[in-house]
Amino acid sequence: MSTVAVTRLVEAPVVEVWRVFTDLRRRREWLSTVTHVEMLTDGPFGAGTVWRETRTMADGGEITEEFRVRECAVPERFVVESPGIGADYRMTYTFVPVLEGRHRGGTMVTVVQDGTPTAPAGRFLALVFGGLAARTVEGALRRDLDDLAAAA
Repeated sequence: MSTVAVTRLVEAPVVEVWRVFTDLRRRREWLSTVTHVEMLTDGPFGAGTVWRETRTMADGGEITEEFRVRECAVPERFVVESPGIGADYRMTYTFVPVLEGRHRGGTMVTVVQDGTPTAPAGRFLALVFGGLAARTVEGALRRDLDDLAAAA
């Protein structure tokens, strides 16, 4: 299993950051790499919410992935799982209010992504390209959090 973690300060209150991040129908408007979002469940964001999103990759190609919210504690934390090609992913997002200092009133957002190879080829590729893949994932997560900071 490989783990990548990224943290970013967002200069907005937790409630606003949560609202922007979990409004899945509007993700295309603020996530620079998302080109399409398809809701697969109805109702408010929470445990059981499922959606599919298409993103532009660094090489110019596109990838469509399905996400399912497994755990949700509004507005503090949620966990999303996504089956991938050769690996399954679990992302844990936390939203912590900044209570003092010059960024008081802001939010520290952390995402931790764990990847588990699901096929022999996936395990082999994880061994060979593990560091490169981790850097690619880290860059994508940072870009998402930068987009969030600009939108919130």
